[in-house]
Amino acid sequence: MFDRLKRVFARGGPDAIPAESTSDASSPVSEWAGTQGFSYFHQDNAHGFLLTGQVRGKPWKLECGPSSRDYIPGDELRARAELGINGDAAVLIINRPLKESLEKRAYAIYTDSLQTTADPSLPEEMRWLAMFEEFGWASLVPEFWERYAVLADRREHALAWIDNNLAELLLSWPQPGPDAQTPFILMLLRGKAYLRMQYVPGDIATLQHAAVTYTSACDAALAGLSTDIPL
Repeated sequence: MFDRLKRVFARGGPDAIPAESTSDASSPVSEWAGTQGFSYFHQDNAHGFLLTGQVRGKPWKLECGPSSRDYIPGDELRARAELGINGDAAVLIINRPLKESLEKRAYAIYTDSLQTTADPSLPEEMRWLAMFEEFGWASLVPEFWERYAVLADRREHALAWIDNNLAELLLSWPQPGPDAQTPFILMLLRGKAYLRMQYVPGDIATLQHAAVTYTSACDAALAGLSTDIPL
């Protein structure tokens, strides 16, 4: 099951790039990044850092820093990869408590008679909930659907991306670590893959699992939604 991940994370493999030497090179994150062939950059804030790498030759970056979304308290991990996959595919994996919270917020705004114009500070994730339909299928374990919701522009796109391996990774966070209440979003949009999740600085086990999960998601998207693969 994890053979594909081993290839993705193989040190010195064809997709690996050398880790950068920085002033923070002795930190646990930097040391771990070096073992994986990732580039590591220390950010200006106390706990911030940036990791970069490649999956199947496609660049990705994962950053830790103060949250840029008001629904994520404290710090967050956010990642982005330019995959060049089917640009029409839009698929969102979101933990259910966050989905319910954003839906309640959107409803409150909609029913507020004093709210006559759109608030530009509202997160775009609220628009995605309105735009995309929720899908489910029986091949994934019930525990996955209890914890996460999957929304997409088309059912075929969701099925082409989310396999049993990715679903298992999303359920097997280290303990103690993220639980079902932890804000989490993994998304494909306009040919790119995105991750946002709440993060406690210094939690190396969660960082490692987030990196495995995200790069596995990128790998699965490249396998299932490449532009040369008909849907």
